[in-house]
Amino acid sequence: MHNRIDIVRPDAPSLAARGQHPVGVTTHDITIYAGRTLTTEIWYPARADTEPGIGYDTLIRDGVTPTILHGSACRNARPAQGIAPLIVISHGYPGNRYLLAHLAESLAAKGYVVAAPDHAGSTYQDQQPFEVTLVHRPLDQRGVIDGMAELGGELGALVNCEKVGLIGYSMGGYGALIMGGAGLAATALNHTRAGSGNMLSRHLAGSDTHAALRDPRLKAIMPIGPWGNGQSMWDAPGLAQLDTPMFMIAGTSDEVSNYRAMRRIFERASADRYLLSFQGAGHNAAAPIPAPAESWAMSDVLGWPPFLHYADPVWDTSRMNNIAQHFAAAFMGIHLRGEDMLPYLDGTTWRGFDPGTSVGIVLEYMPAPQRSITAGGENIR
Repeated sequence: MHNRIDIVRPDAPSLAARGQHPVGVTTHDITIYAGRTLTTEIWYPARADTEPGIGYDTLIRDGVTPTILHGSACRNARPAQGIAPLIVISHGYPGNRYLLAHLAESLAAKGYVVAAPDHAGSTYQDQQPFEVTLVHRPLDQRGVIDGMAELGGELGALVNCEKVGLIGYSMGGYGALIMGGAGLAATALNHTRAGSGNMLSRHLAGSDTHAALRDPRLKAIMPIGPWGNGQSMWDAPGLAQLDTPMFMIAGTSDEVSNYRAMRRIFERASADRYLLSFQGAGHNAAAPIPAPAESWAMSDVLGWPPFLHYADPVWDTSRMNNIAQHFAAAFMGIHLRGEDMLPYLDGTTWRGFDPGTSVGIVLEYMPAPQRSITAGGENIR
């Protein structure tokens, strides 16, 4: 079957294996403020008798061509009983709520509730000026957490919004860094695509509005190819305020977000932090689903094949997806559930990888000035 988003290769690291829970999925509109509403896909652990198999009807990168993605979730299945920490997944510019669906399904099967919004003004069919994304992205991310905390019914009873992780790709990573403590530098206001009226000033480091955005429920961030540091959106003092535990993923040939600039985020943050580098990979490292079959053809709308939006010229997408799933399970397991996953975050022993299968990736670690991991809570049963 074409367009599967749930592929686990035989050489995948161990934590990429499907979790024990059937997965349910539902669509929910979350109103952030002043009528700004985000259509949000929610994946969650479902009851044991749930039958797998779903088609996600969506559009490819050109914003007009329909496709059906195939996964292992069940639409509107009854949620499991217990408590499941929340993970928010935030797509790039442009993107949509299914761009990282492989990661959403994988985490839900391991006992998390995963919420992935369509960021209004930043989707394939609704691509507004860039400043809309610059201003709204961290606000959207905070708003999704607030909206999930207000859910009722069985799904509301399942989700634990006091233990939250945030995974963001590209512009989603930009928002995750701001949410994680890295307020913007004054130079961000002068960016050529920042818009007029100093709209970005609400996210400046040291501002009352940035302080109010910070959320004590946010325990871990996972930026993938985060955009912005190569464009002077942060300075060293602002990055030093990034104090939320972080696992960053980057391609060493990323010319969109600039690998050296992303390394500086890793080096200058004050959080307990990791950097996983895919050698030779570009901006599409790890995050996007495998390119849908419909994306391979030349697009009259774009003037190039949308395949290039999803694929990497060096790495197999499913391989990168599996590696991202493995490390997301380990990192979020530590910070959201207090699991003993630290051995999986050792870039010298490569626990969970078969011999020879860690070739091409480098995992680095830098501790916070005072190492402190707070986690816990009842695991899903």
